[in-house]
Amino acid sequence: MSHPSHEFASAFTPSDETPGVASPAIDDQERYSRQILFAGIGSEGQQRLARAHVAIVGCGATGAAAASLLARAGVGTLTLIDRDFVEPSNLQRQILFDESDALQSLPKAEAARRKIAQFNSGITVHAHVTDLVPSNIAELLGGAQLILDATDNFETRYLINDFAVQQGKPWIYAAAIGAYAATMNVLPQTDSAAPWQPTACLACLFPKPPSGPVETCDTAGILSTAVNLAASIQVTEALKLLTDQAKLMRRTLFSFDLWSNERSEVSAACPRSGCTVCGERAFTHLAGKGRAHITLCGRNSVQIHEHHRPVDFAAMRDRLAPHGVVRFNDLLLRFERPPHTLTLFADGRAIIQGTTDMTVARSLYARFIGS
Repeated sequence: MSHPSHEFASAFTPSDETPGVASPAIDDQERYSRQILFAGIGSEGQQRLARAHVAIVGCGATGAAAASLLARAGVGTLTLIDRDFVEPSNLQRQILFDESDALQSLPKAEAARRKIAQFNSGITVHAHVTDLVPSNIAELLGGAQLILDATDNFETRYLINDFAVQQGKPWIYAAAIGAYAATMNVLPQTDSAAPWQPTACLACLFPKPPSGPVETCDTAGILSTAVNLAASIQVTEALKLLTDQAKLMRRTLFSFDLWSNERSEVSAACPRSGCTVCGERAFTHLAGKGRAHITLCGRNSVQIHEHHRPVDFAAMRDRLAPHGVVRFNDLLLRFERPPHTLTLFADGRAIIQGTTDMTVARSLYARFIGS
């Protein structure tokens, strides 16, 4: 059974549009004319993009930039998946969000969907406000022909890698931290003839996730230029695949530091002999083995995974109001009780800000939401 998520249709009417008066449609030939002029795309490539379906896991800095680029390029269907909400600190680099989104604490997937609809209403965008986990990954990613990684944690990346290898579905890794950007294409073996030669998978290069503390944008900071570099390279590789030119895709793990001008490439041209994932097909992350129900979530925060717990936000507001400041909309509820802020989603998942102590986070959740 999959976890519940909020999905929104692609149609969005700006508040200043006159009700009942249809906006004039923008002709696709004119919209994409400069892209069609590029020999690598052309008319046939543009038609392929219109039929394409790409899923983006994570709608933060890299995901927002990638979604914008794909939408403007005319990719016909986008699936956006993100568990988080817009905060003021996001505005420095997350290009699909504005101050209003941050003040409303709007979920990133929905905020991204709304912004995309304002500059390209001709494509379909599915927004899922949820955490990607083993029990919902097939439902959320199964319909996409390509998966773009824009996550902020290795747990989800290894889950994507398991699913993509199992399904023979290509995915593109991307990361940005400080002034550093990195990407890698993963083209797995398929049961039928594929238009590509298989590459290494994530587990070929990194058999195990990194152990110990890992730098994040909350500890090392981040430049928006690094984000946009990672997204631009990732999306360009995606366009090659979507226009049936996989032979042109890079077969290395590429990284570049914009501040020091240092770059590196590590070959990912071939699967590693003996890889437990693409060789032995042992999909431990997809099976959910060892997956924590409580995880660190950056920003001095802890995430608590309590799916299958539908929440009545109005009733919860009445319950919590005597204990702190409560704001909610159809998508989430925020409960502020300094020094902690609890953000509760419709499926019972919560992010507790103001602590990295999982015991404290669980105690706050149990005290105010229930266990």
